[in-house]
Amino acid sequence: MIKILQVSKFYYPRIGGIERIVGQIAEELNKDSQFKVEVLCCEKRRRVEVFNNTKVYRAKILFNFWHLPISLDFFRLFRRKRHNYHIIDLHHPFPLADLALFLFPTKAKIVVHYHSDIVRQKFLEIFIRPFLYHTLKKSSKILVSNPNLVRTSPILQKFSYKCVVVPFGVSLSKYQNPNTQKINEIKQRYGNFVLFVGRLSYYKGVSYLIEVIKDIPTNLVIIGDGPERNKLHRLVKKLQITSKVYFLPFQEEEDLICFYHACKFLVLPSIYRSEAFGIVLIEAMTCRKPVISTELGTGTSWANKNNVTGFVVKAKDKKALKKAIERLLFEKDLYQKFSNNAFLRAKKLFREEAMIKKIKEIYLKAVQLNQ
Repeated sequence: MIKILQVSKFYYPRIGGIERIVGQIAEELNKDSQFKVEVLCCEKRRRVEVFNNTKVYRAKILFNFWHLPISLDFFRLFRRKRHNYHIIDLHHPFPLADLALFLFPTKAKIVVHYHSDIVRQKFLEIFIRPFLYHTLKKSSKILVSNPNLVRTSPILQKFSYKCVVVPFGVSLSKYQNPNTQKINEIKQRYGNFVLFVGRLSYYKGVSYLIEVIKDIPTNLVIIGDGPERNKLHRLVKKLQITSKVYFLPFQEEEDLICFYHACKFLVLPSIYRSEAFGIVLIEAMTCRKPVISTELGTGTSWANKNNVTGFVVKAKDKKALKKAIERLLFEKDLYQKFSNNAFLRAKKLFREEAMIKKIKEIYLKAVQLNQ
């Protein structure tokens, strides 16, 4: 049996793209008797629990510094457990994990899931980079979700020979059998609507979407929560569009799938490279929905293929965003073409089974290097 420790900043029930991927890997591999996956992450209080058949070690956070958790308990747990596994899979960005690996070397093989560059804490990069480079040099493989990230990341360009593209995936069967009654209820409640799903963070660009929707005859449903929520509420009130913009909390998976099916299309108007992929894009595409995303040099313009599965527009360009939304609303033939293309692309490239199969192969090869 191959023992694997996934190291991530956070884990379920916290909601986010990285947390979702860590959860998929842990839960799917733990169904296979060849593998045993555990998770080490940070949380407000220390505890060890079994979550969805996965053992999770939650280290207590002392405080947060620029959205980075600081935890002495994390170092204690990493030091104590680092030799208990064949593979340690570090999910970057998480500087605390890079520092822990530098301070406490391990016999385990290192695999890195490189989700994105560090964007917001650039002033810390001079201190963080040596430890990140140490991690990447020690790694057997660096897994990235899309080729754009390798091409545009100054750090990954130096380690491109180690990089393997493993696209994120969703379960096709889950997304193709929705609750039709729930879908009809959503349509009755919110009418003809455009959908945004995601954490309400600085890099998501939701304010641009709200400003654009003001002059377009459609509603907007925003599903998510985060530090920008109150600011966005104030903007909606200022623009006097409270009757057409709806804020909803994060939804359970079954309900979220129904929202994808009920909406006209999904818009992901992100404005910074912190948005390294946008899993919501492929979730919507799996539900036969066209998508609109922005060009960031990341996976947002790879998952969504411009003029094929939807539109890719320039970040912060409200005029281009408005035009893209209007075209999908009013050009029925174009909408239908993008809808079909979106499903075919999702089916071909973004299936959970393919993602898990590739990760298993990488883990197995990493262990063989130890033999």
